[in-house]
Amino acid sequence: MKLILASTSPFRKAILDKLSINFETTSPETDETALENETPQQLVERLSIAKAKAVAGKYENALVIGSDQVSVIDGVIIGKPHNHKNAVKQLQNASGKTVTFYTGLCLYNSSTNKYQSEVVPFNVVFRTISDQQIENYLRKEEPYNCAGSFKSEALGIILFEKLEGEDPNTLMGLPLIRLVKMLEKEKFTIL
Repeated sequence: MKLILASTSPFRKAILDKLSINFETTSPETDETALENETPQQLVERLSIAKAKAVAGKYENALVIGSDQVSVIDGVIIGKPHNHKNAVKQLQNASGKTVTFYTGLCLYNSSTNKYQSEVVPFNVVFRTISDQQIENYLRKEEPYNCAGSFKSEALGIILFEKLEGEDPNTLMGLPLIRLVKMLEKEKFTIL
């Protein structure tokens, strides 16, 4: 069976590359608008399934990986800042708090039209950071296209008190430990 990553994210592609397996990537072209009264967990699960289904229709015999992620502070979803001003606000709000990342993961079998899905949480506990530290960090790293306004795999690690979760790949958008278990249920062997 072919393995397809329903994502154009370079971060997700790099994470899946760690498994040293052949796969293709393609854009899922999915409306990511949240539904009324939808929780963050419901949103990422629905979108990961929708992304996988959108791509599965293009392949007869494939396992399609769909994933979606949101970050939440004080019960509110925060997205990518897109600019310096928004990034400052996000990091000021995160200072001394826990930011939870919810990652939806779906593995869709296009032959059987059956899928497995999960929502995997990951907590980032921020240190108390000053406005000057925020400015210095943002000027050096410019994480304006990253949810939460940081890059944990780079200099952003200095902003944290601790990380809590079963798989650090989850924080970057693709929970590999859970994905491997899903692939094994489909008799897709990696080793």
